Amino acid sequence: MESREGREAPEPLNEQRLRGILHVDMDAFFVGVEQRERPELRGRLVIVGFPSERSVVLSASYEARAYGVRSAMPMSAAQRLCPGAIIVEPRHQLYYEVSRELMALFGEYTDLVEPLSVDEAFLDVSGAVRRLGAPERIAWSIKSEVRSRLGLTASVGVAATKFVAKIASARSKPDGLLVIRPEETVPYLHSLPVTALWGIGGKTAEVLARLGIHTVSDLAHTPDSTLQRALGSSGLHAKALSWGLDDRRVTPHRDEKSIGAEETFAKDVVDDGVLRRELLRLAHRVASRLRSAGMEAGTVALKLRYADFSTLSRSRSITVPTDSAQVLFEEATRLLAALGPRPQSVRLVGLRGERLIRGGGGVQLSLERRDDNWRTAEQALDAVTARFGRSSLRPASLLDDGEDRRRPPETPAP
Repeated sequence: MESREGREAPEPLNEQRLRGILHVDMDAFFVGVEQRERPELRGRLVIVGFPSERSVVLSASYEARAYGVRSAMPMSAAQRLCPGAIIVEPRHQLYYEVSRELMALFGEYTDLVEPLSVDEAFLDVSGAVRRLGAPERIAWSIKSEVRSRLGLTASVGVAATKFVAKIASARSKPDGLLVIRPEETVPYLHSLPVTALWGIGGKTAEVLARLGIHTVSDLAHTPDSTLQRALGSSGLHAKALSWGLDDRRVTPHRDEKSIGAEETFAKDVVDDGVLRRELLRLAHRVASRLRSAGMEAGTVALKLRYADFSTLSRSRSITVPTDSAQVLFEEATRLLAALGPRPQSVRLVGLRGERLIRGGGGVQLSLERRDDNWRTAEQALDAVTARFGRSSLRPASLLDDGEDRRRPPETPAP
């Protein structure tokens, strides 16, 4: 098949043996983990997030989604749509532990695993076909293992390219599998609305609609010059995707560049004591994530958002990379003190570990055992919170949470 301007569509691949790409996406991952831990939540209206008007939904069960609840929706809106929902506070440490098991499971099938987040990844299983069978068979095996070993469900898209595999997984949810063979790729894509293409959001779709472009097929048959005038260079990229052209390879072991967490206060804060207290809480969240990921931070960054929504960030390098909450906290409070008097009250505070390296590299020599004692205590805290939740055990200074504050979703690493 050729486009109007002579661009060739991908050639059919016999049994998809030349390139088999899977996109595995867990179904309502945070909710699924909570339902696994608490079977009484299965089949119920469940929202994972913090019950505060200034929070957002992290995940929702498919029963709640039927009421219109979606991830990243303000919690207040979600509760209006679904007033009977059970609100479950997130346990990020537990989710990271399950994610690590999930990625290890993927690694049993192929070395070419590219995680996109804690609950989704691309797998290139081309080299496993002779050993394990066709990509579709491998996909079914992965789904079965995820269910039996992790007690969770996944949706899988199978295609010859990453782009089409991701589209297929999204259209097979929940708990489905969709195979788009190479010879089916262009006809399938051309049956979809233009918003199915990466980079075509609501505003871009409006621009294209004024040109009479509503479907992927419409865009595929639009002259390059027209698309360039309307969308710039991204127009030609969208056109390549409309013909199923995507030569990106699965890139394994993509390291996180930073790990952080943020807190939006229910009421704007002026008290340094409250900010330091929150920084201690955030330091423990970030350190726990660093240890879970096997990473250490060489830079500590502080973020403040003021009442007028203006935002500033400050960072400082540390001599020896760390995964210790106490070290992160001490560096963050130094950054806070260095700011001096603040012009406004604070709406949001964030802490982030940057310049990450694999853990276990450097060890700071010291005559004191303080750092080792902190690390041992924090590792014990990891084990308890992973099993029983964050509120089960915490530093004494954090025992009084207060009722006028709430925690929003933590910032994921990019």
